[in-house]
Amino acid sequence: MEFCRRRLLHLAAGAAVLPALSGFASAQTYPSRPVRIIVGFAAGGPNDILARLIGQWLSERLGQPFVIENRPGAGSNIATEAVVHATPDGYTLLLVGTPNAINATLYDNLNFNFIRDIAPIAGLIRGALVMVVHPSVPAKTLPEFIAYANANPGKLSYGSGGVGGITHITAELFKQEAGGLDIVHVPYRGVAPALTDLLGGQVQILFTNLALLIGYIGTGKLRALAITTVTRLDTLPDIPTIDEFVPGYEASSVFGLGAPRNAPAEIIDRLNREINAALADPAFKARLAHLDGTELGGSPADFGKLIADETEKWGKVIKLAKIKPD
Repeated sequence: MEFCRRRLLHLAAGAAVLPALSGFASAQTYPSRPVRIIVGFAAGGPNDILARLIGQWLSERLGQPFVIENRPGAGSNIATEAVVHATPDGYTLLLVGTPNAINATLYDNLNFNFIRDIAPIAGLIRGALVMVVHPSVPAKTLPEFIAYANANPGKLSYGSGGVGGITHITAELFKQEAGGLDIVHVPYRGVAPALTDLLGGQVQILFTNLALLIGYIGTGKLRALAITTVTRLDTLPDIPTIDEFVPGYEASSVFGLGAPRNAPAEIIDRLNREINAALADPAFKARLAHLDGTELGGSPADFGKLIADETEKWGKVIKLAKIKPD
């Protein structure tokens, strides 16, 4: 009986070691075939560009193709749901972004819980938006703009790329934190038509990425009033941040990578190391420069906390503004 008992204990101990050995082996051989990075937006935008940059880096470092698959629709929910239901083996990843944090509150009936169902891998960048106005707006500075908006309630309007998008809720956060400004929201189907109407004077304000605005700012067709992040942009060093006049204001586009829940921790850790190596590489950082973002990096837990904080923050804005999806 003692022999049998010792043998059972030995077998049980061996069985307990097997999962750890299996995980170690999978991390050592990963990836052994192409990996998909699912992007919830169409090709050509900042989400797609960033995914292709990090995908190329990972392909070169890990010896297998990291293929970008664009699945636009429902504010990135279609792409997210595809990854949530994918096999959690590290071969299907998600380009995570601020829309995921927004959608957690914006949509009532999602078939997933983003924070529960997507495992964070690493943060990539935090991107700034720029607040611009049409030259017909008499304000030359942000304090002048706030004073003008307060003196003319309901007479100014801002365009956005759509209800619930970053260009919408960034402006709503500004309205709320600047004292409850009465500025009318005009949603468009994308930022491009909103920018067209801004240039034509149909709307007076827009919050969006610098890459779309820099030429118009330089020629005086639009006036940059402020940056949405807490630090100024190197490309527009003379333009202040909103935080300099509205203390505590911060809004940005956060990007990173995630995987289905229960993806092997060893694989997540390996991808995390490779992403941090990319963000420390001068050549890779130079390729990110045109996105006007600040590198994030850090541990999976760091990125998970950032997404949770963003979800809570934007949830409050959405509820206060009573924003509902189209």
